[in-house]
Amino acid sequence: MNNFIKRTITGIIYVACIVTAFMQPFAMLFLFALVTGLTAWEFCGLVNDRVAHTQVNPLICTVAAVYFFLAMSGYVSGITPSSGVFIPYLLTIVYLFVSELYLKQENPINDWAYTMLSQMYIALPVSMITVLAFTGSADGEVHFYALLPLSVFIFLWVNDTGAYCVGSLLGRHKLFPRVSPGKSWEGSIGGAVFVLLAAWAIGTLDNLFVADFDQPRFFGKCILTIWQWLGLGLVVVVFGTWGDLVESLFKRTLGIKDSGNILPGHGGMLDRFDSALMAFPAAVVYIYTLTLL
Repeated sequence: MNNFIKRTITGIIYVACIVTAFMQPFAMLFLFALVTGLTAWEFCGLVNDRVAHTQVNPLICTVAAVYFFLAMSGYVSGITPSSGVFIPYLLTIVYLFVSELYLKQENPINDWAYTMLSQMYIALPVSMITVLAFTGSADGEVHFYALLPLSVFIFLWVNDTGAYCVGSLLGRHKLFPRVSPGKSWEGSIGGAVFVLLAAWAIGTLDNLFVADFDQPRFFGKCILTIWQWLGLGLVVVVFGTWGDLVESLFKRTLGIKDSGNILPGHGGMLDRFDSALMAFPAAVVYIYTLTLL
């Protein structure tokens, strides 16, 4: 089976899993708790294997990352409304710092840095999916809106596809040759245009159909206006591209091509979710900035 067929099959399964998971809140939480754990484990393995004089604890880092995702999920969904749910996580972070006093590692500063990076780079961004998915309304209830976080993934997929197609046909000027020589300005602009079209389509459908349902919405009758959907699309394009470049820089620094091989034809978990790790925090900032205007 050649790489294109493997990549296509894996991509179809990947998209199907994410879209299906957003149909039910608990399915979404299970899937992305699994994603958090696998990605954190992969990150720790790469660091331990490729960074000299560095040894992080992959088990504790992974458990801490998954716990943070679940704690954030419980807090924003109202299942565990008390902020005390984060105390075990904070104690784990303290333990990871203090434990270096007794491990006698050659470079404890590296251990601390990469341990915290596993949480800041993976656990925190993935947990932002739940911040978009669960929204409080004026009646004090928390509601699950799959469209908002799912649309971020849709924009990322459209951007990747559009950038690849346009870049393959018209790409002449390198976007960031030091980190990712395959990306071009033409491809990035083409991807952004396709995302704007997708954002317009989602915004139009949202305003035409979703507004008819008698339930509290994020912004009055619908989640976002069409212009706000377009703004969200641009935010995802910019930060998703940066997320891709950040992961490329990480891999170049470690001297590897792929972060793993868990996804045939696509590499590892970091390879597949690199754009999302920047796009979701940026989307949260964008959405909550709109609520202040």
